Amino acid sequence: MRGKLIVIEGTDGSGKATQAGILAGRLQAEGIAVRKVDYPNYQSQSSALVKMYLKGEFGNRPEDLNAYAASAFYAVDRIASYKKEWEKFYLQGGVVIADRYTTSNMIHQAVKISDSAEQKDYLDWLWDFEFVKCGLPVPDTVFFLAMPPAVSEQLMRGRVNKAGSSRDIHEQNYAYLDLCYKNACGIADQFAWQRIDCTREGQLKTIEIIHNEIYEQVGKLIGRD
Repeated sequence: MRGKLIVIEGTDGSGKATQAGILAGRLQAEGIAVRKVDYPNYQSQSSALVKMYLKGEFGNRPEDLNAYAASAFYAVDRIASYKKEWEKFYLQGGVVIADRYTTSNMIHQAVKISDSAEQKDYLDWLWDFEFVKCGLPVPDTVFFLAMPPAVSEQLMRGRVNKAGSSRDIHEQNYAYLDLCYKNACGIADQFAWQRIDCTREGQLKTIEIIHNEIYEQVGKLIGRD
């Protein structure tokens, strides 16, 4: 019996890692078999090309590497993680919480394609490549943490990212992050992601409030409601 795959998605600085960790901890405390995975998986050699890309070794701008090539780098990392770390757990009924997933390519790579018809072709290709050809599980639900870029920019100042560096070529490009956010809002609607607004009337919501909004929906998904 397959388990559940829950994805926490959003633009940089939206609190994905924090919310994924809190959710996993709470479910584990309730006796649910749960595992948290992070993408990119910087602890694995499978992320080598991703790290090269984000460090600017293929160009200092995100668009210096096209959406298809960059997406392939991230897909390889996910495939390695799935096969080595959580496939068996998931197929035996475990709940997997992913901090980013294929959905990140939908946000950060699709934005490189301005023509709407070409972007649709890319999204169709991505879905077929990762979920059909490569056999990665389709998420049961995706939570989109909608954090306005102006707020996330303030939160990211001075922080060290998961790769252990200050800022990669995505994070240091505010115009790119702004485009990604706008693209993400459209993608979230198109693919029926569950939108969690991280601000209310211009003020940042607390971590606890955001978590409770996510947890309420997760309870329905896994039958805890």
